[in-house]
Amino acid sequence: MDAPEARELPQDLVFVDLETTGGNAAYHRVTEVGIVRVERGVVVEEWSTLVNPECPIPDYIESFTGITNEMVAAAPRFADIAELVLTKLGATSKGAPPPLFTAHNARFDYAFLRAEFRRAEIHFSAQVLCTVKLSRRLFPEHLRHNLDAVMERHTLACSARHRALGDARVISDFWLKLIRELPAPRLAAAVDSACGRHKLPQHLPADLPDELPEGPGIYRFYGTGDELLYVGKSASLRTSVLAHFTEARAGSREQKLSTEVRRVEWVETAGELGALLREIESLRTQHPLHNRHVRAASDGFTVRIDEACGVARVLSVPEVGPAQLTECFGLFHSAKNARKALIDIAAARALCLKTLGLEESEGSCFAYQVGKCRGACAGQEPAALHLVRVRMALASLKLKAWPFPGRVALRERDAMGGADLHVLDRWTYLGSARSEEELQALAARDAPGVFDAHLYRVLARYFASHPKLDWHDLEARRHALGFDAVDVS
Repeated sequence: MDAPEARELPQDLVFVDLETTGGNAAYHRVTEVGIVRVERGVVVEEWSTLVNPECPIPDYIESFTGITNEMVAAAPRFADIAELVLTKLGATSKGAPPPLFTAHNARFDYAFLRAEFRRAEIHFSAQVLCTVKLSRRLFPEHLRHNLDAVMERHTLACSARHRALGDARVISDFWLKLIRELPAPRLAAAVDSACGRHKLPQHLPADLPDELPEGPGIYRFYGTGDELLYVGKSASLRTSVLAHFTEARAGSREQKLSTEVRRVEWVETAGELGALLREIESLRTQHPLHNRHVRAASDGFTVRIDEACGVARVLSVPEVGPAQLTECFGLFHSAKNARKALIDIAAARALCLKTLGLEESEGSCFAYQVGKCRGACAGQEPAALHLVRVRMALASLKLKAWPFPGRVALRERDAMGGADLHVLDRWTYLGSARSEEELQALAARDAPGVFDAHLYRVLARYFASHPKLDWHDLEARRHALGFDAVDVS
């Protein structure tokens, strides 16, 4: 449908809330639908139903919503009530636009309904209003805009929190309070802004913004002949993909992409780590046309200290080998960068460039002559003491040892408790699993024998910022006959 005219307050709205088996519309299913219809500021209909998701409801979802597997066992499947739900959404009148689809975190509910309708081979599309975005635009002085915060701030009550109709009623009550208390032009302007409008390249489908999920993942742009143009990752797929087109300036990469793109593809992930890992893998193996140059996995240089003579040797990563990397310091894009870093550290810590092998001179080094070296090159500082000071000066750059026994499955959960299992082996990424079959295959796969400096940096940062990791040891199992897969539910 066409977007509401700017500054015109919408009069026909449906307030929708869903309960689901998880947070990803591609994998999880609806367990309850609640709908409240409002016309010209008056509630004209309320409706709800439980839905049989045709799959088990996880325990943590049962405890959160109170909806159990026993409760939905006799409920209709979504396919059986799809036409009825469509009617309740007001989307079946010929020639008339459907009511404004309104929900809290609306893209979540909208994506799940579209996925369920798609499974029933029914097309559904509507203009969407998110009351989280609406609250942020109207009350930017507040930090929190989740439903509990909105209820507290506006003294709204809910008799059945985390149930579909109860939450849908709260959202409709919020709207009714807004239209009573705020000037219509101000509210209409905020609605217009929160709904948003997106101008897409003519070769892309008009309903692309409806399809794009709000959560994290990786996306790909394809051109004529299915040529891969660009790979990106994002904490919000919808925001990042649409930004390429709304922020396209003449002559920019975005403008070129807008001209060339013919198809957009994406994969949702449980979190940002999964998006990063998939992006790295895609850039290494697929070589998209418009991404910046991607170095080979083994590119890079590091520094190793010769314990016998104290010389700092700049080596390419393949020269060292994975087993010896824990005795090295730093990862650098070039040998020149590595030497510059060593020279800067030596100057700051009064280390001897000649002893480090970074200066050729007769007798003592230049720094000693001007009082900025403690004299390892002149016999004034014992070589063993200088070596200790070198190692201390480089300690922050020391490459980390793999913190696990061997191959592991690292669990990353999404906001609703669903999870991806990332299979990692000594700073290498073998893939991500959502099923036991996928995990079994990854656990048995041979690891690449190449150290990837970029992947190392990503994982090291993630491990440092997440001290409590949820991981499972796969090393002891991966060669066993009849592999006992980790439960990924």
